Amino acid sequence: MGKGKMAAQVAHAALSAADKSKHRADWLREGQKKTVVKVRDEAELMSVYGEGRRAGIAAALIEDAGHTQLEPGTKTCVGLGPAEEAEIDRITGRLKLL
Repeated sequence: MGKGKMAAQVAHAALSAADKSKHRADWLREGQKKTVVKVRDEAELMSVYGEGRRAGIAAALIEDAGHTQLEPGTKTCVGLGPAEEAEIDRITGRLKLL
């Protein structure tokens, strides 16, 4: 996936998760903090998504439409939150920054 495509997928994830969060208004008012981390593979991506959902954090799984670089339905990104930083860190703190 090219850099531009990756940036678009991250934007989709951030907005989709924020739209599901009860903390959305605070997040918008406080500067919309985002941290982007990477996973090894789809299994780890799905693990992060599942952990977020089990923790009660707004979570969005992004699947590509397949119009450009990827096959339709390719899972590309997960957005978590907005939520308390410590809640997110329990799930993503072990992952490296992108």
